[in-house]
Amino acid sequence: MMTKKEQTMAGYQDIDFEGSGRRLRLETLIRLRWLAVAGQSITVIAVSLWLEFPLPLVPAAILIALLAAVNFFLTVRFPPAHRLTPPSALLLLAFDLCQLMALLFITGGLANPFAPLVCVPVIISSSLQPVRFSVVLGLLAVAGITALAFTPFPLPWFVGTLLVVPPILTAGFWFAIVCTTAFAAFYSYRVSQEATELSDALAATELILQREKHLSQLDGLAAAAAHELGTPLATISVVAREMERELGSDERFREDVQLLRSQSERCRDILRRLTTLSTEDEAHMRVLPLSSLMEEVMAPHREFGIALKLIENGDRASEPVGTRNPGVLYGLGNLLENAVDHARAEVTVTVSHTPERVTIVIEDDGEGYATDILQRIGDPYVTKRQKDERAGGLGLGLFIAKTLLERSGAKLTFGNRTGDQPGARVSVDWPRARMEAKGAK
Repeated sequence: MMTKKEQTMAGYQDIDFEGSGRRLRLETLIRLRWLAVAGQSITVIAVSLWLEFPLPLVPAAILIALLAAVNFFLTVRFPPAHRLTPPSALLLLAFDLCQLMALLFITGGLANPFAPLVCVPVIISSSLQPVRFSVVLGLLAVAGITALAFTPFPLPWFVGTLLVVPPILTAGFWFAIVCTTAFAAFYSYRVSQEATELSDALAATELILQREKHLSQLDGLAAAAAHELGTPLATISVVAREMERELGSDERFREDVQLLRSQSERCRDILRRLTTLSTEDEAHMRVLPLSSLMEEVMAPHREFGIALKLIENGDRASEPVGTRNPGVLYGLGNLLENAVDHARAEVTVTVSHTPERVTIVIEDDGEGYATDILQRIGDPYVTKRQKDERAGGLGLGLFIAKTLLERSGAKLTFGNRTGDQPGARVSVDWPRARMEAKGAK
């Protein structure tokens, strides 16, 4: 039998998180390129005609026209929704980078005020591309920036005036642009990575919740199957009785006919038991007292060599009776499983209820949470409790459990036990109205 963690990871692996959803859409890149074509054209025209600076106009026009031609070809050749594979995106971004660096090379190199734009393709790549492709593009950018430092073409300036940039200032420009590219790319990568991890974890949460709901609906499906199978099985029973009446005295067929009759009756008995899951019974099963909920949560974890101790504070006669919630069952089960995994000998579950609140506290006698982990609980892919390998994993399953319980109205508090006893402590607190089913007695 798979544990909840194994079920979580199995469900998580079913989702294609590295598929086309993470690829750069070609239409986005095309629009950015048209913006670059317009910006470069306006800049060249303004510098050449308005400021009247001497500018290699023909080579610059050829480079801009080349970018526009490639962009037009991509627009005609591929549909707007086309998504680029990582190698294709790298090729196009490298082309954009080379075109920009060539334009800067003939217009003053690093002295050109637009030289920092070299970092734009690298930032785009770091937000969506795999790391190895972004590193390749980053190295190409550094090589290009270095080449720009040695350009023989002067910066376009007033006629008769040659603007000479001191080498020390050129070195400063080089260092500043390289640092800007590296910092912006790394920042973009981290922000994108965190957003992707959160999105992936939420997708896994939805998958697990759907599976839990499907499991809780199996009783209704069984009753529906019994209802649908009832008619053909009744026909088989009628035919079996007719055959027994006609062939019962024939020794060649008597045993076979009797066997067919008995097995059809057995099938009818099975379907009759399934149909006991009627609407009234289903309604009864949908409501769950708090004590029964805790028993259902704790039962799968009693056979792992860790003592489970249940403490109930409050009169059972006045305990809340709520609707069976697959998310709550899964979330509490995951928290309890995590406690059992990290406990040395005992896990204590304390259940308290008042007219206003319902609180469940799960404590174990393990190592407890490390200080840095406590500050990050609630984020997906937190990997350890303590910095000791014995502490084990604390990853996606905890995030899913926390998300599902918070959806039910619970407030979770993670911490360590106080006093001389070590161990972790998780408190789950609901307003009683959120835990109690309407009309439940």
